[in-house]
Amino acid sequence: MQTKRLWLLLLLLSFYVSAQTKGVVVDESGKPIPYVNIWVEDENVGTTSEENGAFSIIGAENKTLVFSAVGFETLKAKLNESGKVVLKAIAYQLDEVVIQKRIGKDQIEIGKYKKKNINLYYGTATQPTIIAKFIAPTQDLKAHPFIDRITFLSFSMINSSKIKVRFYEVAKDGSPGSDYSDDIIIVSVKNGKQNNTIDLKDKNIKIPDSGLFIAFEWMIIEENKYTYEYTIDEENTQSLGGILDLKKKVHKNGIQYDPSIGTTPSDLSTTWQYGAGKWFSRIVHKKSDSLKLQDKYDNKFGELAIKITLSN
Repeated sequence: MQTKRLWLLLLLLSFYVSAQTKGVVVDESGKPIPYVNIWVEDENVGTTSEENGAFSIIGAENKTLVFSAVGFETLKAKLNESGKVVLKAIAYQLDEVVIQKRIGKDQIEIGKYKKKNINLYYGTATQPTIIAKFIAPTQDLKAHPFIDRITFLSFSMINSSKIKVRFYEVAKDGSPGSDYSDDIIIVSVKNGKQNNTIDLKDKNIKIPDSGLFIAFEWMIIEENKYTYEYTIDEENTQSLGGILDLKKKVHKNGIQYDPSIGTTPSDLSTTWQYGAGKWFSRIVHKKSDSLKLQDKYDNKFGELAIKITLSN
């Protein structure tokens, strides 16, 4: 019996080791690329490269991976024996550079929210999710097209968790398209419920006539990892003294990658989510006894709690 158990253990261990796919992401000069979004195509499995470009992912052996990073062309590829993945830099055209002169005298704010009223957040467990909010080109925005500041609400269980901010053009089908800016913006947030403001005046980011997506990208890196223990009721068909014990308290270990971003309820959706190498629109929230959501979120879309300050 002991021999069988040992053989089973070795079999499981060898499967686990073989299921670990490791590699490193570099640019064309061989320099490591940190914080690359990596997905198994069409599957809910993903990760993020660390600062040295290295990554590991379970269940990706011989499968197509999708690599996405600011300033680089999206790549779909299977890993070779070396495990090295080379991303090609995007050659931005001169006509994409903002040359309109900023006046900066008048400012407007859109997307105001109250911190105390936020009780539902977007977050991720173990996948490098991206959530993007569409900013429609209204007349006020056309008169004040430059983004000065972005303020967003976060919640984190750890201190100094990091999240990436990206900007996307609008694709023909209305979804997020190509990166609008090659600026790499990574924000470090404190633990607890916090308002965070990003100063973007020096970036000269101008909302185009077709609108713009502002996105948050969760990074599956060690410094964002939060582990915890939780208790659930689990079915147990074991008979105890002739009485069937149907439910049993089970303690399990959980993992999540902080931070989470606050949302506000809305009848309309302007939000898209990236996962498994593709974009899809968000769905409405349904009342859940387990989450005990307030009625204001029932049958509503969760829109990112972002306040944007714009100028002319």
